[in-house]
Amino acid sequence: MSSPAQGVLSVALRTKAELYQAWMPFLEGGGLFLASTRPHALGDEVFLLFTLLQESSKVPLRGTVVWINPAHASGGRPQGIGVKIQPEPAWDELRKQIEAALVGIVNSPRPTHTI
Repeated sequence: MSSPAQGVLSVALRTKAELYQAWMPFLEGGGLFLASTRPHALGDEVFLLFTLLQESSKVPLRGTVVWINPAHASGGRPQGIGVKIQPEPAWDELRKQIEAALVGIVNSPRPTHTI
């Protein structure tokens, strides 16, 4: 279970390159990788304030930790967590925007922060 000390994570993905590296399309409903040195465990619930590309608003989202990159992960991947975002109308709209922004590059052979 999540500890209250985990707090809220603020996430701003300002470029398509950042979005590509963080997007986890292989999760049902989509998810995001968040670079973080905070301790997390699989199954922890996390709360995000998410800003997409050039938007100024921060959208509150809820998710569950489903992936952990430890410090010194292979391939030079950053330490952090993969979060499966809970389905809700705000996420549904953001997911559509993410998928539209990544059309044509989502299947790129370039590595991401997860695989």
